[in-house]
Amino acid sequence: MKRIRLNDGNEIPAIGFGTFQIPADGSTYEAVKVALSLGVRHIDTAVAYFNEHEVGAAVADSGIPRDEIWITSKMWLQDYKHDEAMKALDLSLKKLQTDYIDLYMLHQPYGEVAEAWAVLEDAQRAGKVRSIGASNMTPKIWAEWVPQFSVVPSVDQVEFNPYFQQRELKPVLAEYGTKMEAWSPLGRGDAKLLAEPVITDLAAKYGKDAGQVVLRFINQEGVIAFPRSTKPERIKSNMKIFDFELTGGEMDAMRALDKGFGTHDPDRPGLREMFINAFDVHAGE
Repeated sequence: MKRIRLNDGNEIPAIGFGTFQIPADGSTYEAVKVALSLGVRHIDTAVAYFNEHEVGAAVADSGIPRDEIWITSKMWLQDYKHDEAMKALDLSLKKLQTDYIDLYMLHQPYGEVAEAWAVLEDAQRAGKVRSIGASNMTPKIWAEWVPQFSVVPSVDQVEFNPYFQQRELKPVLAEYGTKMEAWSPLGRGDAKLLAEPVITDLAAKYGKDAGQVVLRFINQEGVIAFPRSTKPERIKSNMKIFDFELTGGEMDAMRALDKGFGTHDPDRPGLREMFINAFDVHAGE
């Protein structure tokens, strides 16, 4: 499995498995077990996905040594105050059945961000977390918060796919050695994206499917991706992207698909209030 070196020296698997919107009714457990059995070694979850416990159980039951599996999770913004943040991290560790998390992130960049980030920095020094990162930080949000941090984020997890290539954010992250992670790397299965002639032509040329071409493009851009699927054949094909390489001209053709906007604008006013009022991540605990 190809890995990408982060600015803290840790190496993260370049392709992972996302668990967003996979239900915690046994479905996440089964999907993660299948993914691990097919060679996936990078699992992405979050408190707000409500399935950390199933991810933890699947990893524990896999028989694979813990240090061979990269686990990412994220703190929800209702827990950003210092004491709540400490409790949230310990609860994630308990649910994931592990004494450390490979990458722990702030899921949304609103509210008491600096306070929560200080907890992540302390957790990293204590060995509870190996790498720390942010999610959904735009250049504007980055400029607001990161200068206050003692430790620069190793990762910024944002929407990224051929239709939205984050051209303004790339140089900001590059200055700090921060890697970009792509959520929704396949555009949430956007049929129009996967039917783009440049993509289907490349798929035919290399004997791949459209999703593999997109993931290979993302990988060659140096972006970490974690597509989501519960279908074993799709999980397996998502991993088979390292036996071909797009040429410089083909990469330029893929870059030309960029529309410059996505489905989510983190700079939109009112998002903090919307997310805070959306749900309680600790309801029923």
